[in-house]
Amino acid sequence: MKRTPLYEKHIGLKAKMIDFGGWAMPVQYTNVIEEHQTTRTSATLFDICHMGEIEVRGAQALHLLQFSLTRDLAWQKTGQVKLSALLNDHGGIIDDLTVYKMADDFYMLVTNATTREPDFLRIQSILKDKKFDCTLSDVSVKTGKLDLQGPRAEAILQTLADTDLKSIRFYTFVESQVAGTRAIVSRSGYTGEDGFEIYADAGKIGYIWDKVMAAGAVFGLKPAGLGARDTLRLESGMMLNGQDITEAVSPLEVPYSWLVDWHKDFAGKSALAAIRDRGIQKKLVGFVMTGRGIARHGYRVMHGNREIGLVTSGTFSPTLNNAIGLAFVDVAFSAPDTEITIAIRDSLSPAKVVKLPFYKRQK
Repeated sequence: MKRTPLYEKHIGLKAKMIDFGGWAMPVQYTNVIEEHQTTRTSATLFDICHMGEIEVRGAQALHLLQFSLTRDLAWQKTGQVKLSALLNDHGGIIDDLTVYKMADDFYMLVTNATTREPDFLRIQSILKDKKFDCTLSDVSVKTGKLDLQGPRAEAILQTLADTDLKSIRFYTFVESQVAGTRAIVSRSGYTGEDGFEIYADAGKIGYIWDKVMAAGAVFGLKPAGLGARDTLRLESGMMLNGQDITEAVSPLEVPYSWLVDWHKDFAGKSALAAIRDRGIQKKLVGFVMTGRGIARHGYRVMHGNREIGLVTSGTFSPTLNNAIGLAFVDVAFSAPDTEITIAIRDSLSPAKVVKLPFYKRQK
Protein backbone atom coordinates (compact mmCIF):
# COMPACT_ATOMS: atom_id res chain seq x y z
CA MET A 1 0.00 0.00 0.00
CA LYS A 2 1.06 3.56 -0.64
CA ARG A 3 1.82 5.69 2.41
CA THR A 4 1.24 9.38 2.99
CA PRO A 5 4.03 11.54 4.47
CA LEU A 6 2.17 11.27 7.80
CA TYR A 7 2.17 7.47 8.03
CA GLU A 8 4.64 7.35 10.93
CA LYS A 9 2.59 9.99 12.80
CA HIS A 10 -0.44 7.70 12.62
CA ILE A 11 1.54 4.67 13.80
CA GLY A 12 2.88 6.72 16.70
CA LEU A 13 -0.68 7.68 17.65
CA LYS A 14 -1.67 3.98 17.52
CA ALA A 15 -4.24 4.57 14.78
CA LYS A 16 -6.03 1.61 13.25
CA MET A 17 -4.82 1.53 9.65
CA ILE A 18 -6.79 0.21 6.66
CA ASP A 19 -6.39 -0.12 2.91
CA PHE A 20 -8.29 2.75 1.30
CA GLY A 21 -7.99 2.65 -2.48
CA GLY A 22 -4.45 1.31 -2.22
CA TRP A 23 -3.41 3.75 0.52
CA ALA A 24 -2.58 2.88 4.12
CA MET A 25 -4.87 5.31 5.94
CA PRO A 26 -6.04 5.78 9.56
CA VAL A 27 -9.67 4.74 9.98
CA GLN A 28 -9.72 5.76 13.66
CA TYR A 29 -7.44 6.73 16.52
CA THR A 30 -9.82 6.17 19.46
CA ASN A 31 -13.29 5.45 18.09
CA VAL A 32 -15.44 6.82 15.28
CA ILE A 33 -18.18 8.32 17.47
CA GLU A 34 -15.74 10.23 19.68
CA GLU A 35 -13.87 11.62 16.67
CA HIS A 36 -17.17 12.48 14.98
CA GLN A 37 -18.51 14.34 18.01
CA THR A 38 -15.21 16.16 18.53
CA THR A 39 -15.49 17.50 14.98
CA ARG A 40 -19.00 18.77 15.67
CA THR A 41 -18.14 20.38 19.02
CA SER A 42 -14.46 21.37 18.83
CA ALA A 43 -12.10 20.44 15.98
CA THR A 44 -10.27 17.52 14.41
CA LEU A 45 -7.32 17.18 12.05
CA PHE A 46 -7.41 14.81 9.07
CA ASP A 47 -4.61 13.49 6.88
CA ILE A 48 -5.82 14.03 3.30
CA CYS A 49 -2.43 13.68 1.59
CA HIS A 50 -3.77 10.79 -0.51
CA MET A 51 -5.86 13.16 -2.62
CA GLY A 52 -4.53 14.35 -5.97
CA GLU A 53 -3.31 17.76 -7.11
CA ILE A 54 -2.94 18.63 -10.80
CA GLU A 55 -1.56 21.95 -12.05
CA VAL A 56 -2.72 23.52 -15.31
CA ARG A 57 -0.50 26.33 -16.58
CA GLY A 58 -0.39 28.39 -19.75
CA ALA A 59 -2.20 30.92 -21.92
CA GLN A 60 -5.09 28.55 -22.66
CA ALA A 61 -5.38 26.90 -19.22
CA LEU A 62 -8.92 28.24 -18.88
CA HIS A 63 -9.84 26.98 -22.37
CA LEU A 64 -8.76 23.47 -21.41
CA LEU A 65 -10.75 23.50 -18.17
CA GLN A 66 -13.81 25.05 -19.80
CA PHE A 67 -13.99 22.13 -22.23
CA SER A 68 -12.94 19.46 -19.72
CA LEU A 69 -15.35 20.39 -16.91
CA THR A 70 -19.10 20.97 -16.69
CA ARG A 71 -18.93 24.22 -14.73
CA ASP A 72 -18.53 27.63 -16.39
CA LEU A 73 -15.27 28.95 -14.96
CA ALA A 74 -15.14 32.12 -17.06
CA TRP A 75 -16.17 34.30 -14.12
CA GLN A 76 -14.01 32.58 -11.51
CA LYS A 77 -11.72 35.07 -9.78
CA THR A 78 -8.18 34.47 -8.59
CA GLY A 79 -8.48 33.18 -5.03
CA GLN A 80 -11.79 31.41 -5.60
CA VAL A 81 -12.45 27.66 -5.43
CA LYS A 82 -15.11 26.06 -7.64
CA LEU A 83 -16.54 22.56 -7.44
CA SER A 84 -17.06 20.95 -10.85
CA ALA A 85 -17.51 17.58 -12.56
CA LEU A 86 -15.34 15.74 -15.06
CA LEU A 87 -17.42 13.46 -17.30
CA ASN A 88 -16.72 10.53 -19.59
CA ASP A 89 -18.09 10.38 -23.13
CA HIS A 90 -21.30 8.75 -21.84
CA GLY A 91 -22.10 11.60 -19.45
CA GLY A 92 -20.97 9.64 -16.38
CA ILE A 93 -19.00 11.26 -13.57
CA ILE A 94 -15.30 10.42 -13.55
CA ASP A 95 -14.74 12.80 -10.65
CA ASP A 96 -16.17 15.68 -8.69
CA LEU A 97 -13.17 17.91 -8.14
CA THR A 98 -12.30 21.40 -7.00
CA VAL A 99 -10.69 24.09 -9.14
CA TYR A 100 -8.37 26.63 -7.49
CA LYS A 101 -7.66 29.69 -9.64
CA MET A 102 -4.11 30.68 -8.74
CA ALA A 103 -3.72 33.22 -11.59
CA ASP A 104 -5.20 33.88 -15.03
CA ASP A 105 -2.82 31.30 -16.52
CA PHE A 106 -2.50 28.95 -13.54
CA TYR A 107 -5.04 26.60 -11.94
CA MET A 108 -4.78 23.78 -9.42
CA LEU A 109 -7.22 20.87 -9.55
CA VAL A 110 -7.79 18.83 -6.39
CA THR A 111 -9.03 15.34 -7.20
CA ASN A 112 -10.30 12.38 -5.26
CA ALA A 113 -7.60 9.86 -4.37
CA THR A 114 -8.82 6.97 -6.51
CA THR A 115 -9.56 9.15 -9.56
CA ARG A 116 -6.28 11.04 -9.67
CA GLU A 117 -4.86 9.04 -12.58
CA PRO A 118 -8.15 8.75 -14.57
CA ASP A 119 -8.63 12.52 -14.16
CA PHE A 120 -5.15 13.27 -15.43
CA LEU A 121 -5.48 10.91 -18.41
CA ARG A 122 -8.90 12.28 -19.37
CA ILE A 123 -7.81 15.93 -19.26
CA GLN A 124 -4.51 15.10 -20.95
CA SER A 125 -6.35 13.41 -23.83
CA ILE A 126 -8.51 16.52 -24.27
CA LEU A 127 -5.40 18.71 -24.20
CA LYS A 128 -3.75 16.64 -26.93
CA ASP A 129 -6.91 16.44 -29.03
CA LYS A 130 -7.73 20.15 -28.87
CA LYS A 131 -4.08 21.30 -28.87
CA PHE A 132 -4.63 23.95 -26.23
CA ASP A 133 -1.60 26.10 -25.40
CA CYS A 134 -1.01 24.95 -21.82
CA THR A 135 0.63 22.23 -19.76
CA LEU A 136 -0.67 19.64 -17.30
CA SER A 137 1.39 18.44 -14.31
CA ASP A 138 0.55 15.92 -11.59
CA VAL A 139 2.09 17.38 -8.42
CA SER A 140 0.36 15.03 -5.97
CA VAL A 141 3.50 13.29 -4.71
CA LYS A 142 5.17 16.54 -3.69
CA THR A 143 2.01 18.07 -2.18
CA GLY A 144 0.74 17.44 1.34
CA LYS A 145 -2.82 18.23 2.47
CA LEU A 146 -4.45 18.54 5.89
CA ASP A 147 -8.08 19.23 6.72
CA LEU A 148 -8.78 21.07 9.97
CA GLN A 149 -12.50 20.85 10.68
CA GLY A 150 -14.87 22.02 13.39
CA PRO A 151 -16.18 25.14 15.15
CA ARG A 152 -12.78 25.79 16.81
CA ALA A 153 -10.81 25.37 13.56
CA GLU A 154 -10.43 29.10 12.91
CA ALA A 155 -9.24 29.86 16.43
CA ILE A 156 -6.67 27.06 16.29
CA LEU A 157 -5.27 27.87 12.86
CA GLN A 158 -5.17 31.61 13.55
CA THR A 159 -2.45 30.99 16.15
CA LEU A 160 -0.20 29.71 13.34
CA ALA A 161 -1.31 31.56 10.19
CA ASP A 162 0.01 34.92 8.99
CA THR A 163 -3.30 35.71 7.28
CA ASP A 164 -6.43 37.02 9.03
CA LEU A 165 -8.56 33.91 8.54
CA LYS A 166 -11.80 35.88 8.79
CA SER A 167 -10.89 37.33 5.39
CA ILE A 168 -11.05 33.84 3.84
CA ARG A 169 -14.65 33.32 2.83
CA PHE A 170 -16.26 29.96 2.09
CA TYR A 171 -14.76 28.43 -1.07
CA THR A 172 -11.89 30.92 -1.30
CA PHE A 173 -8.19 30.56 -0.54
CA VAL A 174 -5.01 32.51 0.14
CA GLU A 175 -1.31 31.79 -0.19
CA SER A 176 0.04 32.27 3.31
CA GLN A 177 2.46 31.04 5.97
CA VAL A 178 1.42 28.38 8.46
CA ALA A 179 3.89 27.86 11.29
CA GLY A 180 6.40 29.80 9.20
CA THR A 181 5.96 27.46 6.23
CA ARG A 182 4.59 28.43 2.81
CA ALA A 183 1.09 27.04 2.37
CA ILE A 184 -2.19 27.43 0.55
CA VAL A 185 -5.11 27.79 2.98
CA SER A 186 -8.68 27.38 1.73
CA ARG A 187 -11.99 27.36 3.55
CA SER A 188 -14.59 24.68 2.93
CA GLY A 189 -15.54 21.42 4.54
CA TYR A 190 -16.45 17.88 3.59
CA THR A 191 -17.68 17.36 7.16
CA GLY A 192 -20.42 20.01 7.11
CA GLU A 193 -18.54 22.11 9.66
CA ASP A 194 -16.50 25.26 9.21
CA GLY A 195 -12.96 24.32 8.36
CA PHE A 196 -9.78 24.76 6.38
CA GLU A 197 -7.63 22.86 3.93
CA ILE A 198 -3.88 23.34 4.27
CA TYR A 199 -1.64 22.52 1.29
CA ALA A 200 2.13 22.54 1.67
CA ASP A 201 5.25 20.79 0.45
CA ALA A 202 5.00 17.08 1.26
CA GLY A 203 8.31 17.28 3.10
CA LYS A 204 6.95 20.00 5.41
CA ILE A 205 3.45 18.67 6.04
CA GLY A 206 4.53 16.56 9.04
CA TYR A 207 5.97 19.66 10.70
CA ILE A 208 2.70 21.53 10.12
CA TRP A 209 0.71 18.55 11.49
CA ASP A 210 2.73 18.67 14.71
CA LYS A 211 2.36 22.45 15.07
CA VAL A 212 -1.41 22.34 14.49
CA MET A 213 -1.86 19.46 16.95
CA ALA A 214 0.17 21.33 19.59
CA ALA A 215 -1.66 24.62 19.03
CA GLY A 216 -5.02 22.88 19.17
CA ALA A 217 -4.45 20.99 22.40
CA VAL A 218 -5.98 23.72 24.57
CA PHE A 219 -9.01 23.83 22.23
CA GLY A 220 -9.66 20.08 22.48
CA LEU A 221 -8.29 19.26 19.01
CA LYS A 222 -7.89 15.56 18.19
CA PRO A 223 -6.80 13.65 15.10
CA ALA A 224 -9.60 11.93 13.22
CA GLY A 225 -9.65 9.09 10.71
CA LEU A 226 -11.63 8.06 7.67
CA GLY A 227 -14.34 6.43 9.79
CA ALA A 228 -15.46 9.75 11.29
CA ARG A 229 -14.91 11.50 7.96
CA ASP A 230 -17.42 9.10 6.43
CA THR A 231 -20.12 9.55 9.10
CA LEU A 232 -19.62 13.32 9.06
CA ARG A 233 -19.91 13.65 5.29
CA LEU A 234 -22.96 11.40 5.19
CA GLU A 235 -24.78 13.46 7.84
CA SER A 236 -24.02 16.49 5.68
CA GLY A 237 -25.49 14.80 2.59
CA MET A 238 -22.17 14.69 0.75
CA MET A 239 -21.36 11.91 -1.67
CA LEU A 240 -18.42 9.51 -1.70
CA ASN A 241 -16.79 9.06 -5.09
CA GLY A 242 -16.64 5.41 -6.09
CA GLN A 243 -19.61 4.56 -3.90
CA ASP A 244 -22.43 7.11 -4.33
CA ILE A 245 -20.84 8.44 -7.51
CA THR A 246 -19.41 6.23 -10.27
CA GLU A 247 -18.83 6.56 -13.99
CA ALA A 248 -22.24 4.93 -14.50
CA VAL A 249 -23.90 7.88 -12.75
CA SER A 250 -24.64 11.26 -14.34
CA PRO A 251 -24.79 14.63 -12.54
CA LEU A 252 -28.54 14.69 -13.22
CA GLU A 253 -29.16 11.58 -11.08
CA VAL A 254 -27.39 12.96 -8.00
CA PRO A 255 -27.51 16.44 -6.40
CA TYR A 256 -25.07 17.82 -8.99
CA SER A 257 -27.37 19.27 -11.64
CA TRP A 258 -26.22 22.70 -10.47
CA LEU A 259 -22.69 21.89 -11.61
CA VAL A 260 -23.80 21.69 -15.25
CA ASP A 261 -23.73 24.91 -17.26
CA TRP A 262 -25.59 24.03 -20.45
CA HIS A 263 -24.76 27.27 -22.28
CA LYS A 264 -21.15 26.18 -22.88
CA ASP A 265 -19.63 23.16 -24.58
CA PHE A 266 -17.88 20.47 -22.55
CA ALA A 267 -16.71 16.89 -22.95
CA GLY A 268 -19.64 14.51 -22.48
CA LYS A 269 -22.29 17.20 -23.06
CA SER A 270 -24.13 15.49 -25.92
CA ALA A 271 -24.49 12.25 -23.95
CA LEU A 272 -25.62 14.15 -20.86
CA ALA A 273 -28.15 16.11 -22.92
CA ALA A 274 -29.57 12.83 -24.23
CA ILE A 275 -30.02 11.61 -20.62
CA ARG A 276 -31.74 14.88 -19.77
CA ASP A 277 -34.06 14.74 -22.79
CA ARG A 278 -35.26 11.19 -22.24
CA GLY A 279 -35.63 11.75 -18.49
CA ILE A 280 -33.74 10.12 -15.64
CA GLN A 281 -34.98 6.77 -14.35
CA LYS A 282 -33.22 6.73 -10.97
CA LYS A 283 -32.33 9.35 -8.40
CA LEU A 284 -30.07 9.47 -5.36
CA VAL A 285 -32.06 10.22 -2.21
CA GLY A 286 -31.48 10.43 1.50
CA PHE A 287 -33.40 8.23 3.90
CA VAL A 288 -33.72 7.68 7.64
CA MET A 289 -34.50 4.34 9.20
CA THR A 290 -37.78 4.35 11.09
CA GLY A 291 -37.33 0.72 12.03
CA ARG A 292 -34.44 -1.26 13.47
CA GLY A 293 -31.12 -1.86 11.78
CA ILE A 294 -28.49 0.00 9.77
CA ALA A 295 -28.64 0.02 5.99
CA ARG A 296 -25.33 -0.76 4.30
CA HIS A 297 -23.91 -0.36 0.80
CA GLY A 298 -25.58 -2.76 -1.63
CA TYR A 299 -28.71 -3.46 0.45
CA ARG A 300 -31.94 -3.59 -1.59
CA VAL A 301 -34.55 -0.85 -1.30
CA MET A 302 -38.14 -2.10 -1.49
CA HIS A 303 -41.63 -0.66 -1.87
CA GLY A 304 -44.07 -3.40 -1.00
CA ASN A 305 -42.85 -6.50 -2.82
CA ARG A 306 -41.10 -4.46 -5.51
CA GLU A 307 -37.38 -3.75 -5.53
CA ILE A 308 -36.96 -0.06 -6.37
CA GLY A 309 -33.29 0.59 -5.76
CA LEU A 310 -30.04 0.00 -3.88
CA VAL A 311 -28.37 1.61 -0.88
CA THR A 312 -25.07 3.32 -1.73
CA SER A 313 -24.10 4.56 1.76
CA GLY A 314 -25.46 3.88 5.22
CA THR A 315 -24.38 4.41 8.79
CA PHE A 316 -25.50 5.29 12.30
CA SER A 317 -25.59 9.06 12.75
CA PRO A 318 -24.08 10.07 16.11
CA THR A 319 -25.54 13.57 15.81
CA LEU A 320 -29.08 12.47 14.98
CA ASN A 321 -28.90 9.27 17.05
CA ASN A 322 -30.50 7.42 14.15
CA ALA A 323 -29.51 5.27 11.19
CA ILE A 324 -29.33 7.18 7.88
CA GLY A 325 -28.28 6.51 4.31
CA LEU A 326 -28.22 7.34 0.62
CA ALA A 327 -29.81 5.18 -2.06
CA PHE A 328 -30.60 5.19 -5.74
CA VAL A 329 -34.34 4.63 -6.19
CA ASP A 330 -36.78 4.73 -9.07
CA VAL A 331 -37.74 8.36 -9.67
CA ALA A 332 -41.40 7.63 -8.84
CA PHE A 333 -40.36 6.88 -5.24
CA SER A 334 -37.89 9.74 -4.73
CA ALA A 335 -40.12 12.37 -3.12
CA PRO A 336 -39.49 13.26 0.54
CA ASP A 337 -41.72 11.38 3.03
CA THR A 338 -42.06 8.37 0.69
CA GLU A 339 -42.26 5.24 2.82
CA ILE A 340 -39.80 2.51 1.80
CA THR A 341 -38.27 -0.59 3.33
CA ILE A 342 -34.66 -1.78 3.38
CA ALA A 343 -33.80 -5.47 3.06
CA ILE A 344 -31.46 -5.99 6.01
CA ARG A 345 -30.31 -9.59 5.97
CA ASP A 346 -33.50 -11.71 6.15
CA SER A 347 -35.94 -8.99 7.15
CA LEU A 348 -37.46 -5.76 5.82
CA SER A 349 -37.02 -2.68 7.99
CA PRO A 350 -39.08 0.50 7.40
CA ALA A 351 -37.47 3.77 6.34
CA LYS A 352 -38.51 7.13 4.94
CA VAL A 353 -37.10 9.30 2.16
CA VAL A 354 -36.00 12.71 3.48
CA LYS A 355 -34.65 15.94 2.09
CA LEU A 356 -30.86 16.35 2.20
CA PRO A 357 -28.77 17.23 4.11
CA PHE A 358 -29.51 15.29 7.28
CA TYR A 359 -27.49 17.78 9.33
CA LYS A 360 -26.76 21.47 8.81
CA ARG A 361 -24.57 23.42 11.22
CA GLN A 362 -25.84 26.48 13.03
CA LYS A 363 -23.91 29.51 11.77
